[in-house]
Amino acid sequence: MDKCLATLDKDTTCSTWNYCGQRLATGSTDGTLAIFDTVDPASSSSSSLTCTSRFRVHEASVVKVVWFPPGYGDAIACICADGAFSLWEEVAEAAEPLQWKLCKHFKSNSSQVLDIAFGVSQTSLKMVAAYTDGHVKVYELHDPLELTNWQLQAEFQNVIDSVSTFGKASCSSASISWNPQRAERRQSSFVLGFNSNIHQFNSSKVWEFDEAHQRWLPVAELALPGDKGDQVYAVAWAPNIGRPYEVIAVASQKGIAIWHLGLNPDDDGRLSVEKVALLSGHEGEVWQMEWDMSGMTLASTGGDRVVRLWQSNLNGVWHEQAALEPTS
Repeated sequence: MDKCLATLDKDTTCSTWNYCGQRLATGSTDGTLAIFDTVDPASSSSSSLTCTSRFRVHEASVVKVVWFPPGYGDAIACICADGAFSLWEEVAEAAEPLQWKLCKHFKSNSSQVLDIAFGVSQTSLKMVAAYTDGHVKVYELHDPLELTNWQLQAEFQNVIDSVSTFGKASCSSASISWNPQRAERRQSSFVLGFNSNIHQFNSSKVWEFDEAHQRWLPVAELALPGDKGDQVYAVAWAPNIGRPYEVIAVASQKGIAIWHLGLNPDDDGRLSVEKVALLSGHEGEVWQMEWDMSGMTLASTGGDRVVRLWQSNLNGVWHEQAALEPTS
């Protein structure tokens, strides 16, 4: 029998689940963030969720919320419809109950933030942000106790040939996914794709940090020659438990492409790529994709309001495992 875990406000625009703390954060059209906690975190997964905090972060609608990685406290990044971008932390002051406090507001000139994602390296917490002008900024935090002290580590564009001159970019959306692998010998890496008017920006690129030269380099492009101008709606990097390659999902107007990414670079530092499947089933755009913790099942949702679950069989053939449709 199905059970309702939480009732969200009708003006809720986005949500994000904290797997470590068993908490839910939601954003609303009035610029409000709401935090839901399990009544009994130690009980079964069927525990109900109760709203424990509700606070205003901005005048504009909240369009995305992202939890910080485990080990960096209870903190959230928030993006609003007008491009405002801020970080909030739950803190206890003296004998007062826990409260959410603004710890960092990122200023922007003309461009607006479209998407952000966190990645954990050996020495710091990194945050990558994609902007409407096609630029990418990577911020770094060395002290997890000082969430206000972010430093801009790098700024670049999502292109392979950095010396080429492109026109002025206008990007309506972007999607970022960090490599969830945290092996000591692996460098920090993430995949990024744009939905823009500049074809060279759109295709998903895998970026890896070159420790020796302290810079970010594009090590792979997840697109066939005829697909490089396709606008990207969502990307998702799968957890890797023992595979000799990485798996990355990329959603465009053609469907959801499943890519295998090699682990060993060639003489030019590039990683091999192979498109192994193209999944179709959604009507309209794919808005969001998430892998399960094993990296074996991909969940996707989009404009058709259907959540679809995808898996590959023992022969490596991908298929739709289930489709979850709204009841009303």
